[in-house]
Amino acid sequence: MEIKFEYTRKRSDFGRPCNFSDLPAEVTVDIPPDPSLAEDFIPQDPVDFALQHAPVMALHEVNTERVQATSRGVNHVEGGWPKHVDPKNTELTSRYREEVERDEVYTRTIQHLGTLMEHCIRQNNAIDIYEEYFADDEEEEGIEDPPSAKTISAFRDPSPVRRTATHLSWHPDAGKELAVAYCSLEFQDKRRDIGIDSFIWDMEYPYKPLLTLMLSSPVVTVEYNPKDWHHLLGGCYNGQIVYWDTRKGGLPMEATPVELSHRDPVYGALWLPSRTGTECFSASTDGQVLWWDIRKLSQPSDRLVLDITREDQLKNALGAISLDFSLSMPTKFLVGTEQGSIINCNRDAKTPPEKIANVFNGHIGAVYAVARSPFNPKVFLSVGDWTARIWSEENLDSSSIMETKCHVPYLLDGCWSPVKPSVFFTVRSDGTLDVWDFLFHQKEPSLSLKMSNDPLLSLRPQDNGRIIGCGTKQGTINVLEISSGLCTLRKNEKSLTSTMFEREARREKVLQDKQRELQVRAHLLAKAKKEEPEDPQEVFKQARKEFFSVIKAEQQRRGETVSLFSESQEEEEAA
Repeated sequence: MEIKFEYTRKRSDFGRPCNFSDLPAEVTVDIPPDPSLAEDFIPQDPVDFALQHAPVMALHEVNTERVQATSRGVNHVEGGWPKHVDPKNTELTSRYREEVERDEVYTRTIQHLGTLMEHCIRQNNAIDIYEEYFADDEEEEGIEDPPSAKTISAFRDPSPVRRTATHLSWHPDAGKELAVAYCSLEFQDKRRDIGIDSFIWDMEYPYKPLLTLMLSSPVVTVEYNPKDWHHLLGGCYNGQIVYWDTRKGGLPMEATPVELSHRDPVYGALWLPSRTGTECFSASTDGQVLWWDIRKLSQPSDRLVLDITREDQLKNALGAISLDFSLSMPTKFLVGTEQGSIINCNRDAKTPPEKIANVFNGHIGAVYAVARSPFNPKVFLSVGDWTARIWSEENLDSSSIMETKCHVPYLLDGCWSPVKPSVFFTVRSDGTLDVWDFLFHQKEPSLSLKMSNDPLLSLRPQDNGRIIGCGTKQGTINVLEISSGLCTLRKNEKSLTSTMFEREARREKVLQDKQRELQVRAHLLAKAKKEEPEDPQEVFKQARKEFFSVIKAEQQRRGETVSLFSESQEEEEAA
């Protein structure tokens, strides 16, 4: 053993040594028991004693710093050429290739590699390593799973002052990007340092916006062009229409002049199918629908006043707060108004009054969302006040054919599933997302998720129907992935849904005809009573007789007899 340290000290410094020895036990104090003390002893009964056989632990919370990842790329250029060969010169590169190919070493190397590659190719042709043997069984098992959803990402408004996420739009190319319109819709919001920019987010990088959309007024709605993915349409709070080319940055390419734009915020702006892919239209609470061409935004190409009296007066127009257009019906579009009406418009009509085809009334408050079914174009969904309603264009004078129960919180947005004809989504002011599948449940949603403590104001699913984005009042975007049972088309589901819509439409029509018949009958009876004059004395006697008959029936039910009633009845018969 190696000695690390050595200490030296004199023996005299240790003090007097201690000498220990073994001794037997010795009693130093003996206190005998005193029996008199037992009289003062009071037993305690019962005796409770708690004991926790577990270690005492403390709970601490630590908010760790958020890790931000960055993506970097390297641009590789063509290399491997000798110094005397310029890769950009095709003559030098082709001449060098010919020299290499004539070399015997190159020929032997290619022949050796060829045999190895031939062996691998034969293996790949013999066995498909990517073949799925139980794909059908997995799909069936997925459909049987209970409805569920999970949050896969979240985007937060990077502005210091939180704003409302008013509208969402997924990129048409597999939904890799999400455009979000941020705007404060509170009247005369005087908060300082409130931002006016909107953002485009990347699904794989939720920490920082991919592109910032800069402009002079907050954007209320944004929409990707389904034909040209780089064009993005926006409707501003001051009524202007702008569009961006994402290849050229976040500055708008052009905006409409203020004097020819809407007078109120633009709540709906959509692209129209055309050869050039540059036409669009917008709707606002000022009661106008304007058509535009982004090649010439100096003035609108067409105009429609939402006057349901068909007088084409702007003072009588209803304010538009939602807008919907479907490619299956390219000449028609739906407008949801602040007054609770849904206007079905036809652009191909000759005169402006004829463009307002039908008006559907059913909501008490504003219609925050309206959407046609992607599988049944004549059926559309509306969301407003406390309910979501399903309408049919064939029943023009009747009410909705289906509706949800009345919720306690307001419903603020809704849309159809793009892959399942019987599924639609709604969001509420208490931060709950509801998924409805009326082939299974008509009175209750198939799935309800508490997404946030703040109200949910915007909703948009991807084209695959599996990913859903929800925007809150505080500007947070929650991206969810729902289970396969809610986004997989079942067998005969289209026909079953169409049959249900037709049945409900016929039922509503029968009820409406019955109600009209009762109204006509009541009107005829009232008219007949007015034509036949009645004697006031006869009316008095008839009322007196009915009054005493009611009293007599009540007395018989209670087992009582009253002489006054019999006397009055005899007087009446004598008279």
